Amino acid sequence: MSTNEAFLKKVNISAADDNLVARFEIDGNIPGSGAYVVGLVAASEDYSSQRRLGIEFMNGEAISFYSFNHSLSAEENYDIKGVEHSGNVITGNFPMSAIHGLGKSHVMTAFSEADGREFQSGVPVNEAL
Repeated sequence: MSTNEAFLKKVNISAADDNLVARFEIDGNIPGSGAYVVGLVAASEDYSSQRRLGIEFMNGEAISFYSFNHSLSAEENYDIKGVEHSGNVITGNFPMSAIHGLGKSHVMTAFSEADGREFQSGVPVNEAL
C-alpha cells in the first residue's frame, strides 16, 4: 500500500445514546486488498489506564470491531453491524463503556495500520463528548 492510499486525514468522535461514534475520514478509499485497520487510542491523563478501539478490514470488507483494555488485558468484540463505511468515510459505533474509567481529561489519538504495520499514529481527534 502506498502512502497516498487510505491516508487518515480527519477523525471526529461524538456521543449518541450510549455510543461513542467515531468517524474516520480517509484520503482515498479503503484498500481493496490486504488488511487495513483504523482506530483510537484512549488513555487516562496519567496514562495509567489505556484502551485501543479498532475496526479491521480485509480486502475492503469490515471483519472485526473491537476494544482492548490494557489494564485488564481483555479484548471485547462487538457486532460488525456497528460499522458503516462508504467511499472515504468509516464510522464505528462503539459502546461508551469502551472508555469508561478514563476520566473527563483523557487523552485520545487515532491510528491506522496496513498489512500488520503501523501506517499512522498520533492523528488528532476532534472530540464532542
